[in-house]
Amino acid sequence: MNYKDLFKNIDIENDKYIVVGVSAGPDSIALLHMLKSYMKTEIVCAHINHNIRKESKEEEEFLKEYCKQNNIIFESMTISSYNEKNFENEARKKRYTFYEKILNKYNSHNLFLAHHGDDLIETVLMKILRGTNLEGYAGIKRISYLENYKIIRPLIEITKNDIIEYNKINNLKYFIDKSNTNQEYTRNRLRAKILPILKEEDNFVHKKFYKYSNTIVETYNYIERITLEKMKVIVKNNKINTELLNMEDEYMKRNIIFYYLSKIYNNKSNIIKEKHIDDIIKISNTNKPNQEICLPNNLKAIKRYKFISVETKEIKNKEYKYEIVKDNKIDNIIIELKDKIDTDGNDVCRLNSKEIKIPLYIRNKKDGDIIEVKGLNGHKKVKEIFIENKVPKDIRDTYPLLVDSNDTILWIPFLKKSKYVVKKDEFYDIILNSRKEREENNESEK
Repeated sequence: MNYKDLFKNIDIENDKYIVVGVSAGPDSIALLHMLKSYMKTEIVCAHINHNIRKESKEEEEFLKEYCKQNNIIFESMTISSYNEKNFENEARKKRYTFYEKILNKYNSHNLFLAHHGDDLIETVLMKILRGTNLEGYAGIKRISYLENYKIIRPLIEITKNDIIEYNKINNLKYFIDKSNTNQEYTRNRLRAKILPILKEEDNFVHKKFYKYSNTIVETYNYIERITLEKMKVIVKNNKINTELLNMEDEYMKRNIIFYYLSKIYNNKSNIIKEKHIDDIIKISNTNKPNQEICLPNNLKAIKRYKFISVETKEIKNKEYKYEIVKDNKIDNIIIELKDKIDTDGNDVCRLNSKEIKIPLYIRNKKDGDIIEVKGLNGHKKVKEIFIENKVPKDIRDTYPLLVDSNDTILWIPFLKKSKYVVKKDEFYDIILNSRKEREENNESEK
């Protein structure tokens, strides 16, 4: 394979510098080496130390020394802490904020990333599984045009095996992030189970997906021009006229709503799900004059007569109490009844039905709530437990608590167990497990 061909027809205009995102993994190390070999320009290596693995510091020092030996400018940032519930999303935001800072520092408009053909297949499959708009089904573009710069992915036409072979030929050292094999993530499950089957059918399946992606992009660009023209009439003063919207066919309606939400969420399309578009269409079709639905990031879509607008949601302590069923979901916390489970952490609750009053319920916090903490020989305020565990203030009032029919608090998922929770070597006939629903990004760092 002639890897140099991957860099033909790449226009960086008159930029003196190009910026490349490098994690020290095999993909980004290969890209950094290729850029140094095939691009006649100054290279800036932008590295983010996510500070969550013990190897992170070693990787940073390795990259710093590698860049010094190869006359490459090295820029790095260490993330000191994470505050959002969704680690992956927060890390991605901080990563791109850093990239933009480095692009501005060197007056560059070209960011190179190491996504390859396998990544494209995984992303397309994830989009199909979750649902998105037409552009989303294209997966990862070779070139993405943003407001002040473009992202270029030269490796999108080759596979992971091609990259490993390149590193072997050039004797390049790289590091492996073991979290990339954690099958708790959808992307990693697709990589481990589905991708090998596709490649067994066709060893060049990545080229088929690349052609598919380009076809989708071309179609999308054509439809986009029509959509934007229609939006000039249908959306005025940031309000959707439902009478005009409902005159369009279903596909165009969905496109208009997606563009409308994309503008509100600053084009962060990974936030907008198919369900949000479905819900807005549903309230646009109803004859009821006043309707509202919840959207991500504490926003809501409100229909007032024939207009729909998006506004900030008022945070209220809405009381809830649900009897336990097989699967229970409160915000992003899922509580499930289990037949068997081997672990015994704060995400697991084992109970003896003879020591409590059935049925069990999930409810939110009330003022003055207390729990008899296991091993404490006394009561503790739920409010204090939330403070000690740094539960964000805006979710404390809706955080799920497990109670019995006497309203005795039995368990605060992930945080504390009451004296009624038994160990796995004691008698129990009820098992509950809690887990957090993950929001994964469409593109991983390379």
